[in-house]
Amino acid sequence: MIDLSFAKDQVWAVMGLGKSGLMAARALAASGADVRAWDDSADRRNAAEAIPGVQLFDLAVDGLEGAVALVLSPGIPHTRPKPHPAAATAKVLGVPIIGDVELLLRGLPQGDDRRRVVGITGTNGKSTTTALIGHILTQAGVAVEVGGNLGRPALDFNDPGPGGVIVLELSSYQLEITPSLAPDVAVWLNLSPDHIERHGDLAGYITAKRRMFAKQSATALAVVGVDDAPSESVAEDLRQLGRRVLEISGTWHVVGGVYGSNGVLVDGRTGRPETILDLSSAPALPGPHNAQNAAAAYAACIGLKIDRAAIIAGIRSFPGLAHRQERVAAVGPVTYVNDSKATNADAAARALSCYDPIYWIAGGQAKEGGIAGLSEHFPQVRRAYLIGEAAGLFARQIGDACPAVLCRTLESAVKQAHADATKDGIPGAVVLLSPAAASWDQFTSFEARGDRFRSLVLDLLIPEKGSNGKQVAS
Repeated sequence: MIDLSFAKDQVWAVMGLGKSGLMAARALAASGADVRAWDDSADRRNAAEAIPGVQLFDLAVDGLEGAVALVLSPGIPHTRPKPHPAAATAKVLGVPIIGDVELLLRGLPQGDDRRRVVGITGTNGKSTTTALIGHILTQAGVAVEVGGNLGRPALDFNDPGPGGVIVLELSSYQLEITPSLAPDVAVWLNLSPDHIERHGDLAGYITAKRRMFAKQSATALAVVGVDDAPSESVAEDLRQLGRRVLEISGTWHVVGGVYGSNGVLVDGRTGRPETILDLSSAPALPGPHNAQNAAAAYAACIGLKIDRAAIIAGIRSFPGLAHRQERVAAVGPVTYVNDSKATNADAAARALSCYDPIYWIAGGQAKEGGIAGLSEHFPQVRRAYLIGEAAGLFARQIGDACPAVLCRTLESAVKQAHADATKDGIPGAVVLLSPAAASWDQFTSFEARGDRFRSLVLDLLIPEKGSNGKQVAS
């Protein structure tokens, strides 16, 4: 556990007792702090109350007086669309609002003994890139802790020690409440409209994301994807400020940068582009968007002075992540892919560009614009199976571009897609769950939705066994 002894004998408030908040309350209490915690869920309050040193206070009305800070769960609004009452009270009392990542950074050794930090943000691809960097560093023998918005909460980390690296996936919500962030390598992958309700407009979203670079030192490295106009502007602004910028791309030849081109990864930093990796040898990273992720990870690890051969070996051996174009099974000509993490149209476009023909399962709680921006991919779709609240909207947006079936439930969609793909028997066919929508209308999370898809697929394939009784799915 990270040393939070600086908090001893001080009052700290924790609002939101999910995975990260509960860990923050536990870590602060273990340090000897006076911890006052609250969650709007009674079950979560009960879990916190069982931790020695944690007291329950309704922080909207009591408990914030004299607090050093309010440690706020990133998912709880403190500005738009309306501040949570506890956050509003903290502002009235002048209590700083921070997140658990801020506590992590304050607890790490400083000065010459400081640990190296890599931060990753972007609308899409954060989790894959974060996990890929962590995998490369682990394979290269570097002590590393990986998490943040992905996987383990920040305060579940151990100190990786001198020479170690902290790799953090950071959402716009987290960046707003991490004022001490000064990463040695900051990775900005891409940007498209998202979380507008929290940031007010696209400019507010960009402002939140740009906090990644706000306190970087002159020697720190900014790795910036330039496959969209807002990100290009960020790269140019950083250059104008005299920052060290290394541009990356999944599709374009970037002069002096690192990029994917025709299925290979190219290092063009010296001005003499050199092919360093055939991306077909990295099966967990299909498509141009994953070429960008690979370029980002390569650039970040080069910035950490990791041996190039070790980086390439790590990219090749990366196993991938659940719910991000996860290959669930393959039977005969049909492959089943779980891309439940694609909660908006831009993310779904990345998966749709990788396969042909596609039996596409889409829908859920629609984001702004629905799937209108995906029309160029509809010709690859053999049939669409539409679920959740967005089913009717998506059917109207697809129109006559491809056949669409209103399935409403994931169970019905998987069953029909499986039957159609099996009957058609087209080589290379993919049954793809890439919803282009949030999961909250029918599931508690995109993970729950993806887990259900995986379970449904495997249940359907269990009868399809060879004569030896072994399952054919791989």
